[in-house]
Amino acid sequence: MKVLVTGAAGFIGFHVCRRLLERGDEVVGIDNLNSYYEVTLKQARLEKLVVYPHFRFIRLDIAERDGIADLFSREHFDRVVHLAAQAGVRYSLENPHAYADSNLVGFLNVLEGCRQTSVQHLVYASSSSVYGSNETMPFSVHDNVDHPVSLYAATKKANELMAHSYSHLYQLPVTGLRFFTVYGPWGRPDMSPFLFVRAILEGAPLKVFNHGRHRRDFTYIDDIVEGVVRVLDRPAAPNPGWSGLQPDPATARAPYRIYNIGNSEPVELLVYIELIEKALGKTTEKILLPLQAGDVEHTYADVSDLERDVEYRPQVSINEGIERFVSWYREFYRV
Repeated sequence: MKVLVTGAAGFIGFHVCRRLLERGDEVVGIDNLNSYYEVTLKQARLEKLVVYPHFRFIRLDIAERDGIADLFSREHFDRVVHLAAQAGVRYSLENPHAYADSNLVGFLNVLEGCRQTSVQHLVYASSSSVYGSNETMPFSVHDNVDHPVSLYAATKKANELMAHSYSHLYQLPVTGLRFFTVYGPWGRPDMSPFLFVRAILEGAPLKVFNHGRHRRDFTYIDDIVEGVVRVLDRPAAPNPGWSGLQPDPATARAPYRIYNIGNSEPVELLVYIELIEKALGKTTEKILLPLQAGDVEHTYADVSDLERDVEYRPQVSINEGIERFVSWYREFYRV
């Protein structure tokens, strides 16, 4: 297939591109290479991709309407994996307009490109953050998610609504994937595993929010990519049993689906830190702080729908995943 991957220089985008290329697909990757975190890491990821003969990279911002329209009309993609977004919960408190530009305007541009060129299947990144104030565990895609607690989460919920409207109006097959705390080699420096490893190696005090009582459904990157590719290969289809009297949020009369992708085994934050310390052979001081604004206390994915539909089963344990990440970190940063 010919696949567009947006956010190709990002953490998940890089790994998805590599997986698609290794199985023989033609991949066009786009990214704006913004400075939200170190651009050198994004460039290093791209250097690993450009060695594949069926990969092309185009520097392009998804918020550029004309540029995205030209790209779609010129390339005629079979399928699209949309992973570009302004990420980060806390940054959305500082720079809300970046989220509107990328996550709302940018997503609309991608939807329009898919509609205008009859893309066979659009798979896009949502987030576990959409569950917000929901306290029913594990989080199910069949639950209501109308109470986000951050602007970032609100934009991801908006993406799901926008995707449904396009699927309904134009019969565009769309699948949204709610990712749960993704970690692993080539990860994002603003996320906790990076921050923890860096602080522990430097012997710096470690800020631990919610007194370390968070429970997170940490999901290793290889398991995430496996889920993305399996879903990409199975275009969303209408649910013939869907009823407006008892509307199911995860399906529709249109070719529309929502899935969780998680490890489905939540780990307390303090335990996660202890596993990192063990892998590093080093400990550091921990400063216990209250819950941060915009954070949810616990995440726990019900992945039964994904298991049923594409036989998804996470394979990498938390211990193995942390060891792999720490090994990559030490090699990449030479520490």
